[in-house]
Amino acid sequence: MTDTPRPPGEQAPAAPVQPEVVLIETGAHAAYSNFARVNATPEEVIIDFCLNPNPFLQGRQELNVSQRLILNFYTAKRLWSALGMTLQRHEATFGAIELDIRRRAHVPPGGITPGVLPSGPGGAK
Repeated sequence: MTDTPRPPGEQAPAAPVQPEVVLIETGAHAAYSNFARVNATPEEVIIDFCLNPNPFLQGRQELNVSQRLILNFYTAKRLWSALGMTLQRHEATFGAIELDIRRRAHVPPGGITPGVLPSGPGGAK
């Protein structure tokens, strides 16, 4: 297939330029979270991050929100895509991530006694 001739003085459309984003991290605040709650309004997605010091506790727990992230839906979808790709790479390298904490926890027969280290591999002897 041949190119369509252009009138004199007209240039071919330029390829789109990829923007370069440089992050300045000097004012960034880092916080660890092992619990997140997601809510939404018609305009935005709200993610609350908390630290749950006792994920095994049954019943009511009150957790302090340490960080709140408010996103528009476009940014939320880009975050969802980036997190999905990151999780796929992690699981491809290290295996599936078990979300059920009861399946991840290794409780010795007879339960856990407060103040006593377990014996065996990695524990007190």
